[in-house]
Amino acid sequence: MCRLVAITSNEYFSPMENILALDTMKEGHDGSGLGLVMKDLGGDFMELKEYPILSAICSRNGIKTLNSYMKRSGFNVKHAWSIKAKNGKGIPHHDYYIANVYEYPKAYANKTMREKERLLLETRLALRQMGEEDSSIFVFSFYPDVITIKEVGDPLQLAEFFGLDKDPLKAKIIFAQGRQNTNYAIYLYACHPFFIQGYCSMTNGENTAFLPIREYLMSRGNPGYTGYNSDSEVFTHILHYISRELSYPLNYYKDVITPLKDSEMQGRDDRDAIRLLKMSLRPLCIDGPNCVIGFTPDGRCFMAQDSKKLRPGVVGGVKGKYGFMSEECGLDRVIPERDKSRDIFPMKYDMVIVEPEAQEVKVWNQLKG
Repeated sequence: MCRLVAITSNEYFSPMENILALDTMKEGHDGSGLGLVMKDLGGDFMELKEYPILSAICSRNGIKTLNSYMKRSGFNVKHAWSIKAKNGKGIPHHDYYIANVYEYPKAYANKTMREKERLLLETRLALRQMGEEDSSIFVFSFYPDVITIKEVGDPLQLAEFFGLDKDPLKAKIIFAQGRQNTNYAIYLYACHPFFIQGYCSMTNGENTAFLPIREYLMSRGNPGYTGYNSDSEVFTHILHYISRELSYPLNYYKDVITPLKDSEMQGRDDRDAIRLLKMSLRPLCIDGPNCVIGFTPDGRCFMAQDSKKLRPGVVGGVKGKYGFMSEECGLDRVIPERDKSRDIFPMKYDMVIVEPEAQEVKVWNQLKG
């Protein structure tokens, strides 16, 4: 199994909080990998929120290819940031770990955000394709106010490797995953969390319905629905498809991935709508067990379980700071001052949503709507 740590706060905090929580839950993961996605950035990035950030790992040849392509495409570096990685035992040291902030090409100065998002997606996919054959370029995200870091190794060792304990890098929303390497060899593109155009998710579990979901998503005509080195990446793309492409409310994500039985829909005022959702989007129904944690572009964070409810998950905190964890001990490490009696353990019909700036937590029950 994986171990998951998501923290949302109204103040900037260090990714070390997530990593220390992962270390507390170390019995549940084997130190085979770390993924970090940080949103709503502080520090040097606080005044650069409107500009896209390219998060990538490159070899010496890869960085030349990347820089050349970005220059030809009209992207000029506004702020260059790189991790000064130290040598680490068992960590496959790469030459460059970057998070470069770019100005949009001049031709996009007056374009809509939707048009800019399309450009960023196409650029990320082009760079990924250039580097995939020889592993010279790994690109994890290209989007404003978001940084993604991924590497193979133990999370705590990687924190020291990257110098995160000394770096001023901070954010208001940080997702982290430590992986239990049970199914196949570690590959950076298979490492959670996954991100696309403002939407992010990470999952603990096995998605045995992966193949039909993948085929359905790939038939939608969106170039971003590709890759799928992990069976969990589809959760992010379903979230993106339901929320962004179809413009449905966030709670309908739960109705799509775990549809109610017809007999269970009677308590819902919108039962006719969710019955149609179930019929038309049936290929996106998951078959777990899975615990899914995600965020949306507006900063809402959520946790949902599938109907089998065989993966641990807990949400708790105080006003202004909430954690979504695989285990209670992770919450104890990050928010020890909370009222533990108010911790939430979402069951198969529940979706826990924390509003932006961590001001309010809600439990949405699928049976009641």
